[in-house]
Amino acid sequence: MNIRKLFVSLVRDETSQSRKFFLSCIPPLLAIFGFFLLCGIVVYLREQDALEFYRIILLSGFASLDDFGYVLFNATPLIFTGLAVAIGYKSGLFNIGCEGQLYVAAFAAAWMGMHLNLPVPLLVPLCIGSAMIAGAGWGAIPGFLKARYGAHEVINTIMMNFIAFALMNYLVTSVYQEQGQMIPQTPQIHEAAQIPRLASLIPILPQSNPLNVSFLIACACVVFCYIFLTYTRWGYELRLVGNARDVASYGGINPRAVTVWVMALSGAIAGLAGVAEVMGYRYRFLDSFSSGWGFTGIAVALLGRNNPFGILAAAILFGLLNKVALDIDILLGIPRGLFFAGQGMLIIWLVCIEGISRKKNDI
Repeated sequence: MNIRKLFVSLVRDETSQSRKFFLSCIPPLLAIFGFFLLCGIVVYLREQDALEFYRIILLSGFASLDDFGYVLFNATPLIFTGLAVAIGYKSGLFNIGCEGQLYVAAFAAAWMGMHLNLPVPLLVPLCIGSAMIAGAGWGAIPGFLKARYGAHEVINTIMMNFIAFALMNYLVTSVYQEQGQMIPQTPQIHEAAQIPRLASLIPILPQSNPLNVSFLIACACVVFCYIFLTYTRWGYELRLVGNARDVASYGGINPRAVTVWVMALSGAIAGLAGVAEVMGYRYRFLDSFSSGWGFTGIAVALLGRNNPFGILAAAILFGLLNKVALDIDILLGIPRGLFFAGQGMLIIWLVCIEGISRKKNDI
């Protein structure tokens, strides 16, 4: 009888968890549906073929392996920044400094790649490790200020972004500028520090496709974050501090220490986006190389419900939208800015729908 009751309770708990997960997926799906519906209406009002617009969306991302490779390439840095934002958010922290953290990390990787000429098994881990340490250090600063002085992390991370942009601009234009180049960029890193493209591992992928091993690192990072948040003691402490700070303190957890190491971990993960750029694509540090990945990561984390696998799916969606924006500009003459504005509406709808659903649950 006791075994039967236990089985019934487990089934009910599993059903409840599945129902919660399904309900949590509804707001993002509604927001995505509303976004594409609005895009079709705008195309129709411009007296263009809306069906052709939707056909281009499908062909742009999935017509060939080369097209899908570009989608995954666009999604790679967003996976890192989305995970970084989610890690902070789970502990009650809002990390808006991913952009600055990935810049500092990218320069650290480039510096190591330029000055060290070691075998690949040594140089690649050293470059990646130095980038993660630089990103972690840049993230730990606002974390320390939050823990020690109560300074809000949003203000701190925004200011740290400005400092990172200015400092990296100075270094790349006045100290490490490549000779004979008007573009503010460093010299190329050593070949041993370069991450190979997946085309060298997947013969059917065109050699010109920029998708590289950093995407596999991003996927591994997704799995790591899921295991870390769900099954480790540190993940439990992180989530407990975010949900009930006073209870965590009563249970012997130091919220101040958690704040510092969470921001450091968030910065380290964001720094991997810089690694993907420097070691996997351009093979040098280029000033202003990011198209706002750190800020877009906030939207990715929001759309992915701060779940690592949800963030992976959301990043791929944004990678598709970034590629589609270029294609519809060329093929249909629809300005890219208009399409990007629609992406902003996507996030606004998501926030509104989530707020309405929470209000209904409270009632």
